[in-house]
Order: sequence, then C-alpha cells, then structure tokens
Amino acid sequence: MQAANPRRGYILGLSAYAIWGLFPIYFKAISAVPAIEIIIHRVLWSALFGSIVLMFWKHPGWWRDLRNNPQRLAVLALSGSLIAANWIVYVWAVNNGRMLEASLGYYINPLVNVLLGMLLLGERLRRLQWLAVVLAATGVAQQVWQVGSLPWVSLVLPLTFGFYGLIRKKAPVAALPGLVVETWMLVPLALIWLALNPMALSAQPEFWTTSQAIWLAAAGPVTLVPLVCFNAAARHLPFTTLGFLQYLAPTLVLLLAVLFYDEHLSTSTIITFACIWAGLAIYSIDIWLNMRRRS
Repeated sequence: MQAANPRRGYILGLSAYAIWGLFPIYFKAISAVPAIEIIIHRVLWSALFGSIVLMFWKHPGWWRDLRNNPQRLAVLALSGSLIAANWIVYVWAVNNGRMLEASLGYYINPLVNVLLGMLLLGERLRRLQWLAVVLAATGVAQQVWQVGSLPWVSLVLPLTFGFYGLIRKKAPVAALPGLVVETWMLVPLALIWLALNPMALSAQPEFWTTSQAIWLAAAGPVTLVPLVCFNAAARHLPFTTLGFLQYLAPTLVLLLAVLFYDEHLSTSTIITFACIWAGLAIYSIDIWLNMRRRS
C-alpha cells in the first residue's frame, strides 16, 4: 500500500474542492442549454469517460463484488437517482441566479448529515452538535420569516446529497466504480428522454457544430476529474481533514455569486449565513474536542 503523503493529499483535496467550487463558471458557459438537458448529457458523458478511466485506473474486484451482491445494483440505482436530482437542482440554481441558495445548501450539508444520522441511524448527538443543528435551523427559519418562503434549493441540495451518502453506505463500492455504475444505470432513461424530446437543443445536428457542444461533452471529464482528485486525496489525509476542506467549495460559490454574477446579498441572507457559519464553527470545535479525547 502506498505510504500516506499529507502534502500530496492537501494538494489533491484542495484541487477537488476548488473545482467543485468553480463549477458555476462551467454551467454558466452552457446556460443556453436547459438544466435537465445538461444533466442528461452529464450522465451520458460521465458514463463514457468514467468507463475509459476505469480501464486505466484499476479497482480490483469491484465488478466481482457487485456480481456476487446483486442487491447492491438496486442500491446504486437509487443513489444514482438521488445524485441526478441533486445535479439538476444545482445546475438550475446556478443558471437562474440562485447561487447563494446553492452555497448555503452545501454549508448546511454537514449538519444535515448529523441530523440524518440521528433520525435514521440511531446516532446520539453530543451537546455541541445539538447546538450546531439548532443554529442552522434558526438560520433557515429566519429566512422563511423574512422572505416568506422556504429556501427549497438550500434544503433540497443537502437532503439529496445526505440521503445519497446514507444509501451509498449500503453499497460499499469505491467512488469511481460507484459513479460509473450509477451513471450507466441512468443511461437508458437519458436516451429515452432524448428520444421523447426531438426538439431538444442537443438533438439538432447543427448544435454539434457549435462551441456549446464541446462544453456539453466536457460534462464527463468535468464531473470525473474532481472525483478522482478527491478519491486520491482520501488515501493521504484523515477523513476529518477532508471534512474541513469541504467548506472551500461553497465559499467559492458564494464569492462567485456576489463578486462576479451580481447576486444580491441581502441582510436576511447575511443573517442566515451567519447562523449557519456559527453552527459550523461549533460543529468543527466539537469534532476537534472529540478527536483530542480519543487521542
């Protein structure tokens, strides 16, 4: 087994989260294509490029394990549906001026995972974890009170990703083979959608002579590169360290939204973010204290 190299791990981890944080630039470049159509092609090109990568980056035994445990295929079908839903909401949010809500959703994600662990896995929350969850709930509640509507993007993103993580625990397949299987299981649905929508932008022959076609085909490598970086980083860094690095992605989305795409950061939104950030700070302190007690 390759010895852990923390420096390499940090570079790979930061690269993965930086790419995920800069995703909006890519989706803005193909904003003329509807979100559902972008995801259709993300599925198709990810399945293709993922299969090519798997030919060179070996994961011994993954297919044998799936063949011997066919119930895992059903689990991966469900997890694939959840990640596709997550992708659709995220792309729609980016291309409809809702990047701040998307950023907030991914800040909430760790706290949603804690809550799901308590509700569905019977895990007990420590006092500081309870406080962190309450602060996050307060932030969402004040947004509902001020704006008068539920910030559904900020809730759907962490919930779909949270349930995705829970379900993937039931099918212990490595990240890359898991994504490839998930996308291939969605390929028939993607092809059916294209067949039923002959007027779709990408169904027109002339579309494939434009630069937009190249951007759309890039959905495969754009999806896979950060995943490969993350998968490699996980071999060199503790999972808790990767957990702290994850805040880079929503921070970059937040900065892009405000500084480059002119989304308005209202007082209500600032208060919501402040509550979430306070909850995350307490959550991080709890993790640090728990690690010290164990060491």
